[in-house]
Amino acid sequence: MIRLSSLEPVPEAMRGGIVALGNFDGFHLGHQAVVGEAIRWARAEGRPAIIATFDPHPVRHFKPDAAPFRLTTLDQRQELFAGAGADAMLVIHFGADVAGMTALEWIEAGLVGHLGAVGVVTGEDFTFGKGRSGNADVLREDGPRFGLTARAVGPVTLEGEVVSSSRIRDALISGDCETATRLLTRPFAMRGTVQHGDKVGRTINFPTANLDIGMYLRPRYGIYAVTGRLADGRVLKGAANLGIRPTFDPPKELLEPHFFDFSGDLYGQEIEVAFHHFLRPEAKFDGLDALVAQMALDCDEARRLLG
Repeated sequence: MIRLSSLEPVPEAMRGGIVALGNFDGFHLGHQAVVGEAIRWARAEGRPAIIATFDPHPVRHFKPDAAPFRLTTLDQRQELFAGAGADAMLVIHFGADVAGMTALEWIEAGLVGHLGAVGVVTGEDFTFGKGRSGNADVLREDGPRFGLTARAVGPVTLEGEVVSSSRIRDALISGDCETATRLLTRPFAMRGTVQHGDKVGRTINFPTANLDIGMYLRPRYGIYAVTGRLADGRVLKGAANLGIRPTFDPPKELLEPHFFDFSGDLYGQEIEVAFHHFLRPEAKFDGLDALVAQMALDCDEARRLLG
């Protein structure tokens, strides 16, 4: 699995491929259906399977002040695409030049000219090009003029509703980890480098690994039952606080997982924290004793839920 860039030439071995085109943030069930169709098509014809994604997300270009909403980083997407069987991930660097391309320019210069693609798969509702002038119908009707065949995959439903990134975000904002997990086919997870904090946790026997939340969507602030995947592949169970830590001054937004029965040094390491269950909202306590007592209860409940 290699990473390609829209700003650089594509290796000859990756030309003539089948491209799955979309944002694919979260890589949920609907995205998996689009990518799966592209990979099956590519395998049937002995061609490279390439998954195209955007960075930054087009919303960030058009609404730079939008609140953080990402469900995955590029690195996470690359691992997920590789796990699905893709040969390459193409990162489309979305800026004014890309935003100004017409739908036909996307097809002729981008998909065919730059990538040398012979096939493209999108979702039925995917739009592209200046003013959202391109869609699945445009690809099907105009693609053959440039030697490009297009397929579209219809929406995937679960529990009677269409699976979408918006539905997942709504679930996480409400603290509904279970629904998010079903739609994603895995728990929502944040990845980051462990940073030094104020080290209060170790003084009360609940040491935490402090992570900056970055551009991720903010799920409901509160306490969660989590698992953490370390750089060496180990998976640890724990409880985490996500929020601004109202008991401490000044407030600071962090993800702070405490891993059970672990005493190693994680500073500077990249870890991934997966959200399994929401336990309770954040709360401000009168003092450390009350906080520690509640943290003990939270950890007991997290252990029970994680089983």
